[in-house]
Amino acid sequence: MKKNTIFAIDQFVTRYPQMAFLREKLERVIVEMTNRVKAGGKILVAGNGGSAADCEHIVGEFLKEFYIKRPVPADQREAFVAAYGEEGKYLADNLQGAIPAISFISHTGLMTAYANDAAPDLCNAQEAYGYCTDKDVFIGLSTSGNSNNIYYAILVAKMKGTYTVGLTGTTGGKMMAVCDETINVPEKETFAVQECHLPVYHLICRAVENEIFGE
Repeated sequence: MKKNTIFAIDQFVTRYPQMAFLREKLERVIVEMTNRVKAGGKILVAGNGGSAADCEHIVGEFLKEFYIKRPVPADQREAFVAAYGEEGKYLADNLQGAIPAISFISHTGLMTAYANDAAPDLCNAQEAYGYCTDKDVFIGLSTSGNSNNIYYAILVAKMKGTYTVGLTGTTGGKMMAVCDETINVPEKETFAVQECHLPVYHLICRAVENEIFGE
């Protein structure tokens, strides 16, 4: 890992000592996610309620600059300018390096159609079936670890060879037995688990960003 990535992890542990026991898990997740993104993979996320809002937050951090600058590489900048002149310069000046990420909960048309026509608890599983590959990462957020629509999506993702990460509460629920890695924060009440999830996924976003775009 890069020096600034280790610094970010150290800072997380210092700021949230109650979650220090998760350090090795987080390090494994960061390394695997980085490797998969570098190999052409994408990050897929799903959750319910407040965790659905967290999915949008996570994707936003990955698709644009989060903690460090992500300028367009010099060769791509030159290509934009050569192809489009001043408009190409404008594009190159303002575009930012992106980590491909998709929030399943954004697809309301698909989800409502599938829920109406097929099985409501398999909406995310259907998206996993359509999107997941053996290069990708799927992050399922469930404060209990027992949300069926997230659990079934994980099962499908695993069948596709996707690396699966669960963000849950202290017990991990039934997701603990099926995820490749479960980040089970030390809280049980929904609001308290979600309060812990935010710094966890901020660390993951910051660390993966630094591993890919940092020095």
